Amino acid sequence: MSAPAPNVVLLGGPMPLADQCTRYVDDTESTLKLLVGNAYEHFQPTGEFTEHQGRHLRVFQWIRRTYIAE
Repeated sequence: MSAPAPNVVLLGGPMPLADQCTRYVDDTESTLKLLVGNAYEHFQPTGEFTEHQGRHLRVFQWIRRTYIAE
């Protein structure tokens, strides 16, 4: 079984990922909370879309980082 095709592009933030990252998310209308190391990176959907490798992707913009409580 293959992974679903990317439907969003993540922009911005101090993440240890590439400046522009594509991925699949179930809900393109809600804020995305992505676990990276010991913190969550939060991305908010925008009204923008972009073309990437022939796919129409929703743009999500980084809004904040929260740390996991120990």
